[in-house]
Amino acid sequence: MVDAGDDLPLTIPDLLRARAAEHPDQVLLAVDEESLTYADADQRSAALARALLAAGAGHGTRIAILHPNSPDFVVAWLATARIGAISAPLSTFSTSTELVGLLRGADISVLMSATTYRSQDYVAILRGAFPELPSVAAPSLRRIGFATSGRYPELPADGVGLDVLEAAEAAVTPADRMVIVHTSGSTSEPKGVIHGHGSLIRHLDNLNELRRFTPDEVLFANSPFFWIGGFAYSLLGTLVAGATLVCSNSSTAAGVLDLIERERPTLVNGFAASVAHLPDDPTFPDRDLSSIRRGNLFPILPAGVGPRDPELHHSMLGMTEAGSVCLTSDDESEQPEHRRGSFGRPVPGFETRVSEEDGELSFRGPFLMEGYDGRERHETFDVDCWYRTGDLVTVDDDGFVYFRGRSSDMIKTAGANVSPREVEAAILEVAGLVAHVVGIDDPSKGQLVAALVRSPGDEDVDIEDLRARLRERVSAYKVPKQIRVIAPAEVPLMSSGKLDLRAIKELLGGA
Repeated sequence: MVDAGDDLPLTIPDLLRARAAEHPDQVLLAVDEESLTYADADQRSAALARALLAAGAGHGTRIAILHPNSPDFVVAWLATARIGAISAPLSTFSTSTELVGLLRGADISVLMSATTYRSQDYVAILRGAFPELPSVAAPSLRRIGFATSGRYPELPADGVGLDVLEAAEAAVTPADRMVIVHTSGSTSEPKGVIHGHGSLIRHLDNLNELRRFTPDEVLFANSPFFWIGGFAYSLLGTLVAGATLVCSNSSTAAGVLDLIERERPTLVNGFAASVAHLPDDPTFPDRDLSSIRRGNLFPILPAGVGPRDPELHHSMLGMTEAGSVCLTSDDESEQPEHRRGSFGRPVPGFETRVSEEDGELSFRGPFLMEGYDGRERHETFDVDCWYRTGDLVTVDDDGFVYFRGRSSDMIKTAGANVSPREVEAAILEVAGLVAHVVGIDDPSKGQLVAALVRSPGDEDVDIEDLRARLRERVSAYKVPKQIRVIAPAEVPLMSSGKLDLRAIKELLGGA
């Protein structure tokens, strides 16, 4: 299934070579004022790949990339893949302690980093953490390079010959490991998810067919490249399609809108919440966003393009372990009420199984991860190769999947199970407020339902009135016994940008 007998190149060296030959002058990536054509990507990554080989990196070497979405990230990733090395994108949200832990845990040999990004001074952070190499803190780490004008002065200025690079590229196979993407839940340590060249490329080709992502499309995406959505669904998907990707690192709404107007994306994808502030910009009503024809960034879709009710538009489920999206639908029309909240069906190459006991979803198929870095396969997959996701779902008669929550998040109160997602949806419905619902320990009932409610303005939230309205919407045992109102900026987040559930429980009086 990975090799379908067509002409799709199944390694990054072959894929890049093919796309650069097809349309060398087309823009692969535009980020604010920077752009990278396919020819640029080919030439710059070849030069960097030769420098990496001269530095002693090669097939199987683990190379970390610490860059925001940028041409430097793309060039570093392509150069790594071209020599058969394994890239490990690192989050720009990471603290210095987290960076050291990731570099050590993933056995990184080479790190290619930006010098700074926003408030982070990576030169100071990394040189402070590793005053000399090798280091006890990360024994495998041998070189750290900081990008300056697209080059890394710490790497050899004169790389190996082109013939050596060509030999390294020829040795890369579809079965080789391409990337380790780190993921973590709100309460767990990061896990390194391993994906190979052929399986990830084929998976994105299938997804591109579903979303009709063709070479003439321009995708605006706001997912970071160090997460699977940005790396696979946005960046690799664009390379597979031979299309153009547009991203922004601007700290202002006007800067993002300037980019969108200039680059004229036809498709938008990512986290709708992160563009929700754009319509508040005073220039928004006069912006020309008419190029956008479809996508899930509903706040910026032109009038008549987006659904009246996003809950009646098929959503999607993506997982790092699944190499991006694993549940979706190619039907972008508004759905009937009985399909409200649908996540679509399994995408090609994925089998699903739903536990009769608790509704936990499992996946099996050739596009799942190879496994977790440092863990035995039997620790992740059962004997029949099923991967248990921890997601609780229901499936209707037509095969559409509906997400109920995480098994680890389910609240057990007085013997009853409560889905946080259901209570959060009820609070949004009756009060128009975003809430984060958790269970906090209780000696008599096991757990109590508790809610941290975001208040967007200065107006007071009548908690008792909220409870009264919830009792008309959900069973009494699902109504939060503990409710705290908080400003959106005060919601506890981890460095990854995910909710800090431990801190939320502490705010609500839990341990």
